Amino acid sequence: MTAGSPPTPEDARAALDRIEDPATGLGLVKAGLVQGLVVREGKAGFVLEVPAARVGGYGPVREAAEKALAALPGITRAQVVLTAQAPAETTRVRKGAKVADDPQAQVGPPPASEKPAHVRHVIAVASGKGGVGKSTVSTNLACALAGLGLKVGLLDADIYGPSAPRMMGVEGEPTFEDKKLLPLEAHGVRLMSIGFMVDEGRAMIWRGPMASSAVRQLIHDVAWGSEAQPLDVLVVDLPPGTGDIHLTLVQKLRIDGVVLVTTPQEIALIDARRAAAMFAKTATPILGLIENMAFFADPATGAPIPIFGSGGGVAEAEALGTPVLAQVPIEMSVREAGDAGRPVVLAAPGSAAARAFVDAAKAVWKSIDG
Repeated sequence: MTAGSPPTPEDARAALDRIEDPATGLGLVKAGLVQGLVVREGKAGFVLEVPAARVGGYGPVREAAEKALAALPGITRAQVVLTAQAPAETTRVRKGAKVADDPQAQVGPPPASEKPAHVRHVIAVASGKGGVGKSTVSTNLACALAGLGLKVGLLDADIYGPSAPRMMGVEGEPTFEDKKLLPLEAHGVRLMSIGFMVDEGRAMIWRGPMASSAVRQLIHDVAWGSEAQPLDVLVVDLPPGTGDIHLTLVQKLRIDGVVLVTTPQEIALIDARRAAAMFAKTATPILGLIENMAFFADPATGAPIPIFGSGGGVAEAEALGTPVLAQVPIEMSVREAGDAGRPVVLAAPGSAAARAFVDAAKAVWKSIDG
């Protein structure tokens, strides 16, 4: 590092390697404890991932690491997240080649979950698989709820594929105030996403513990509302699947209910069932199901053309004992609005898709605040 030049990741690693790991006597980098190191624009940070049995003794090490990073020229903010590394366990296979549940998951009703400060209600938007339009649903639900006169926040919890910044038309980087991140705002919605903190197109090559730590910070280290202006509802856009991030969310965040998103196609419904089963195990209510891409209207006659099949979402909702909140048609305006950063409920409010999203938002709000 030359005089006046900003520090590099190599400079940070050298500083961290001068801090001794109490378990091995090696520097933190050589001991393999530094995960996800980031050094950019005056900020430096990483995840200090240690064995679960030793995590209690690493508080002083974390503080020393933060001081070492903060001492680098040009660094104005340093943050080290201390996480416990789960012990490795061989996957167990039951008779008949059925894979057992991960014992580390500890799925069950969350005993210590809580809502972020000054947030009245929290809803999650989930799907068992990708590509069903979950983020499109999340952004339109958030904007539709704001259109009802509510104070709304949107948390993009899809760490590996954040899309809310583009779909909401927001660029920039969150700032800090009183040790809290200040969300950016668009269309009357307060928005927070990991996408604000990484370059678009950059792959987030993070293991589960690091991704979960990021989600915890996006939940509780953000100034979503204030005592004078509390948030009425926080919409959480989950990644697809039923993994670490989902478990972190239901265990750390008290959720009023979940909106499931699927298409009528059977392969999407199979994964929606898996998501529903996970939320049932955690005693998280399912508010309803949105069948996205339900049909395409013939341009000449207006007759519905069921490109992905028909009736699947309705049948699945009946099986789950939950209402169908909306059947959203395939419309070019939905895609165009998302690409332009202005969700369809705002860009084309008279469209069938926009009306479906508004009806879903009204049903969701009635369900959680009725």
